Amino acid sequence: MQILDSTLRDGAQAEGVSFSVNDRLEIARILDGLGLHYIEAGCANPKEQEFFRQAAALHLKNAKLCAFGATRRKDSRAGGDNNCRALLEAATPVVSLVGKSSALHVHEILQTSQAENLAMIEDSCRFFSQKGREVIFDAEHFLDGWALDPAYAIEALRAAAKGGARTLVLCDTNGGSLPWDVEEITRFVCKEFPDSTIGIHAHDDNGMATASTCAAVRAGARHVQGTFLGFGERVGNANLSAVMPNLQLKLGYNCIPEENLTRLTDCALQIASIANTGLRGNTPFVGARAFAHKGGMHSDGVLKNPASFEHIDPAAVGNRRRLLVSEVAGRAAIYPRIQRLYPEIDIESPVTERVVAALKDLEFGGYSFEGADASFDLLIRRCRETLPSFFELIGYNVLDRLPYENERSATATLKIRVKGNLKIAAAEGEGPVNALDLALREALREFYPVLAQVRLIDYKVRIMESAAGTESQVRVLITSSDHARQWTTVGVSRDIIEASWEALVDSIIYKLLE
Repeated sequence: MQILDSTLRDGAQAEGVSFSVNDRLEIARILDGLGLHYIEAGCANPKEQEFFRQAAALHLKNAKLCAFGATRRKDSRAGGDNNCRALLEAATPVVSLVGKSSALHVHEILQTSQAENLAMIEDSCRFFSQKGREVIFDAEHFLDGWALDPAYAIEALRAAAKGGARTLVLCDTNGGSLPWDVEEITRFVCKEFPDSTIGIHAHDDNGMATASTCAAVRAGARHVQGTFLGFGERVGNANLSAVMPNLQLKLGYNCIPEENLTRLTDCALQIASIANTGLRGNTPFVGARAFAHKGGMHSDGVLKNPASFEHIDPAAVGNRRRLLVSEVAGRAAIYPRIQRLYPEIDIESPVTERVVAALKDLEFGGYSFEGADASFDLLIRRCRETLPSFFELIGYNVLDRLPYENERSATATLKIRVKGNLKIAAAEGEGPVNALDLALREALREFYPVLAQVRLIDYKVRIMESAAGTESQVRVLITSSDHARQWTTVGVSRDIIEASWEALVDSIIYKLLE
């Protein structure tokens, strides 16, 4: 099975995602290390072109770099087309060419004849194949084009194959096709083009991109395109971190080396961190909630037999089981979390009793640890009385001001004691929490340089009792990352700054414990 990752091209078109050249190079290294076959990137702007210039020094071991662009413009020749020349100058061994396969798009978007569009496809593919490039043809809007005029959609593929394209990709560009239709159409195309590799490129507008991709493979497609974590236009592309384990673990296709599949979650965390999006907890296979169990019956069942509530072994994709601690979880669900830190502790021990009692008291007071594993681990350590004192707060002061300059609306000063030393630090920030975070890091920097790796990637505030208005108790959740992993901590108070400080301190202490 061939896997083409388009995170650096389609993924970069997602709202809120912007990759620097260094970001692109790092993602390429991660994808190559995972064992993917193709890494696709556009070359339409200076930043993308600079990526290709620097990518030659990556010395990729597994993946081929693939430059993406459109077929030549109408009424011209590929050799004189600026876009085609830019693709050639990218100097990649593989070129992805996108061309129209829908009569509607030919007439209304390209505003040319169907015959000229076929000539554009054939001429462009031949230009690159004669230059020694492996050519992948993306038949844009193929599935919608098939619905309007299947004969013309097929002719677009024939033109590409005649021009030397080795791989013909059926694109569900609008993302609205249903899996059973994708399967039927792919099966027909595979029979029509037995000497070509047929691929699938699905968008997720109807929530079925993964299903459609798997359906196409069942029908004979052997080239799969997608993006890591589903980044892409509108709601995104087929999510390779879900597609690959489905194909490999459930359908028996070899996508990447089996030992590399166990690194899938780590790679997802790294790419999410580079994209500055955070890894959504409910992401299939690799999300923090993918194997999380909260209900007492679920926790009890999975402890007795994991297959009772898990569709695969989490370790197969580098993830892990989580038994969520909450008021609905029993001692049996809490104990494995204790034992993970302290294997010698018995389920009936006083430490276990203290943890259960503390959990009930804190949850009664508004805390929730089901999404704050790091704070719960610290709670266990506090009950075991083994949590080191990395620093002690003497006091802090936060000033918010209007108007403000340079987006720095708050100033924080604080005094702490670190290893017997008094430290005073001040910082300006984009709001009081950011200012406190920066001031604390400044005070701790010389003692704990490892904190330079940590950054806050998510901040959530929940009002616990809306009827109390501005006097409401609030719960703050802070998610932090050091590129290799991410963790969440919680704080609760009627003072939002105090709640944020508590979650912030837990986040830093958790990092210092590693």
